[in-house]
Amino acid sequence: MNYFIEGLQGSGKSTLVRRLSEKYPDYKAICEGDYSPVELAWCAYVDKETYSGILKRYSDIRSEIEEKSIKEGAHMIICYTKIITDIPGFHKDLEKYEIYNGNLDSDNFKEVVLKRLHNWNVDKYIFECSLFQNIVEDMILFQKKSDQEIVDFYAEVKEALAGKDYQILYLESSDIASNIDFIRKERSDDKGNEMWFPLMIGYFDNSPYAKEKGLSGTDALLEHFRHRQELELRICKEVFGKNYTLLKSKNYSI
Repeated sequence: MNYFIEGLQGSGKSTLVRRLSEKYPDYKAICEGDYSPVELAWCAYVDKETYSGILKRYSDIRSEIEEKSIKEGAHMIICYTKIITDIPGFHKDLEKYEIYNGNLDSDNFKEVVLKRLHNWNVDKYIFECSLFQNIVEDMILFQKKSDQEIVDFYAEVKEALAGKDYQILYLESSDIASNIDFIRKERSDDKGNEMWFPLMIGYFDNSPYAKEKGLSGTDALLEHFRHRQELELRICKEVFGKNYTLLKSKNYSI
């Protein structure tokens, strides 16, 4: 069996991953930024020519880049957020090689996601927000897909996962605003300066979806989260059927 831990930001995904890891120590837990056979969040996805250019451009940390790189077919995956460096602009530069944030057109995005899910052949993994969060966010905010188009895409995802043993554990948030307030405080520095939320607001406000609809600010972001959760739960029910289990955020038995 493999587990996909899904839910909104602040729903308690990291805690559930930790608790499952404690219960099943022989399983491998994959969190955002780690190399994952099914997800590319916080990783650069480049062809070999681009990879060679990156190594030349950042020759001072070539060994660190190579250490955090994985060959996958005709592409290289660089877990660049795991590389600690003072080189100005390094992380911002590699960010543009992610598949998210509108960096790929809709067809190429779909091809990369489905191909990797189809080729995935390992077992006994626990994946944190690897099936919904980043994919759905990109499809809503950057590709501006309709709910039905996203549901239809996940029907193709299910086909790509055919024959694999997996269960989606979805943490449903009943009080999204309170959960977001909690992680706003949790992801602040020791002086109380918020680190995560300003980035999240900027990500939302500057997305093509928000700009087209004239949306911005905290209330609009919370409404987006409410919509996203409704859509993800619809996908669970309509597409994945018996392959998902609904859990109440922060109120369940392991």
